[in-house]
Amino acid sequence: MRLFVFARHAESAANTEHLLSSDPARPIRLTPCGRRQAQRLGEQIANLEIERAVCTRFLRTQQTVEIALLGRGVPVAVEASLDEVRAGAFDGAPIQAYWAWRQQHARSERFPLGESLDDAVRRYADALRRLLQRTEAITLIVSHELAVRCIADAATPGRVPDRSEFGIPNAVPYLFDEHGLRRAVDSFADLTPVGRAHKTA
Repeated sequence: MRLFVFARHAESAANTEHLLSSDPARPIRLTPCGRRQAQRLGEQIANLEIERAVCTRFLRTQQTVEIALLGRGVPVAVEASLDEVRAGAFDGAPIQAYWAWRQQHARSERFPLGESLDDAVRRYADALRRLLQRTEAITLIVSHELAVRCIADAATPGRVPDRSEFGIPNAVPYLFDEHGLRRAVDSFADLTPVGRAHKTA
């Protein structure tokens, strides 16, 4: 049985400043606490024979992978489809402004100069399909809170992606088998009209 280990990146400077960071061109680094969190993540997965690691285009995910797998020689790939939601005008803004906008708009509505939550979910589904096409027995994937929460929700029967109160702490591993990941892809496909068309094509 193949195993996929998902984790949110370790604490970054944007986390401590309560700012939204949705542009991978901005080099937001891990804090000293975040580096310790990444080390603990490495300790938690030390007994797993990880064959491949995946991160996003964001520096904080890359640093988390680098620290967690230090000295293990695991190949690392960048998967842009697991990037943070593109929040456009809210990039660099207080996280509360982002949440306030979300509460007033549908998932299908795009952030000003950005993408919608449904757009992000479709990206996540594409990334999961690519993961499922590979053959490594154990893969580590370090992404962002929204992506990991959506995937965890979608892999759990009875949950709707990003509709639960399920919090995702920094640098904590969540393990999914192949069946769970396929269930997440199916759940994503049922969520949006474009996804439903893709699923039945």
